[in-house]
Amino acid sequence: MTDIELAEAAYPVQMQLEAYNARDIESFMQWWAEDCAYYAFPDTQLAHGADEIRARHVERFKEPNLFGKLLYRSVTGNLVVDHETVRRTFPEGTGKVDVICIYEIADGKIAKAWFKVGTPRLDQAQR
Repeated sequence: MTDIELAEAAYPVQMQLEAYNARDIESFMQWWAEDCAYYAFPDTQLAHGADEIRARHVERFKEPNLFGKLLYRSVTGNLVVDHETVRRTFPEGTGKVDVICIYEIADGKIAKAWFKVGTPRLDQAQR
């Protein structure tokens, strides 16, 4: 693949990450295919279709400290793999969690996504 093809595959992933961090549901959803699928790795389907993904994220975007920090990105063909540390508000308090995100891109949109979520680490002040 050329550098341009790699950049094209990564573009929708980068744009949805930026919208995620801005908690902008409209910008976020424009990067997901209408019939997209969203999984907990390896094969537990959490949402199917843009409406279900929207519903999940409308709630998530209410978290005041939500932020995904990209640590590393790898692109092979139409697959984009991100390693992120995500700041969240968990039931036990605020903290961070490591997430491996795998995105399958088709026609410039995210067609499928898998997420492997690590163990949350609460902020020191809450322990």
